[in-house]
Amino acid sequence: MVSSVLSRLGRVRVTLGYSALLVAVATALVMMGPHVRDQVIRHMSTNLRNLGDGRIGTLIGSAFVNEAGPIYVWLPGLVALLALGELLWHGRRLVVAFVVGHIGATLLVAAGLAVSVAVGLLSMSIIDVTDVGMSYGAVAVLGTLTAAIPVRWRAAWTGWWLAVAVGSAAASAGDFTNVGHGIALVLGMLVGTRFGRPAQWTRARYALLAVAASFGYMIMAYTELSLVVTATLGVIGALGAHYVARWRRVRAGAALPQPQPAG
Repeated sequence: MVSSVLSRLGRVRVTLGYSALLVAVATALVMMGPHVRDQVIRHMSTNLRNLGDGRIGTLIGSAFVNEAGPIYVWLPGLVALLALGELLWHGRRLVVAFVVGHIGATLLVAAGLAVSVAVGLLSMSIIDVTDVGMSYGAVAVLGTLTAAIPVRWRAAWTGWWLAVAVGSAAASAGDFTNVGHGIALVLGMLVGTRFGRPAQWTRARYALLAVAASFGYMIMAYTELSLVVTATLGVIGALGAHYVARWRRVRAGAALPQPQPAG
């Protein structure tokens, strides 16, 4: 029995290792007090100030520091999402997806902010706004699940999440973090197309999917306005994508050569 449990845990060792590091860092910061915690967050932030000063290490370190509230609130959802990604794609691909989403979205958002500041669309104060956490990487992993979703539901899934990402950014008036979530989602979807065949779905993995999807949704919709906007646009996007995909299948079937009657 022990060996069976260890074998199952071994399938999600990347998830467990990363989660353990998050718990260790969060615990250490709580023990050190709010002043030290604030200093660490400022030092590890991937804001324009730090990136402009050449602190490239923040691109990695920021994924291990969070200011999203108590860790016990969001860690179960993150574990479910990462564990599902690891079970479907295995550890190496999970790491690739997370890193591409976390670093890729961070750099693209930073570039957009830099241009906006340069042309006067944003004030200089934006360069010191803190930006730490695992959300970009997590949303990218969510995006990779698109390639693993059964084909009959894939269009609706894609339409839902793309619409939710747009709604999240719109409801927050273009908040750069929510824009980053949309970028990370698309990066994850693109990366997922290169991962090949996923592992088989099981009841346990569908249960993880329900938790993972709920967690991903709460990352992008965390205010009353964003909940209303993202839910409305999400339903429209899912239904629209589903019917477009079905129309294309019907049209493709009609274009096939029809058998000729024997004569």
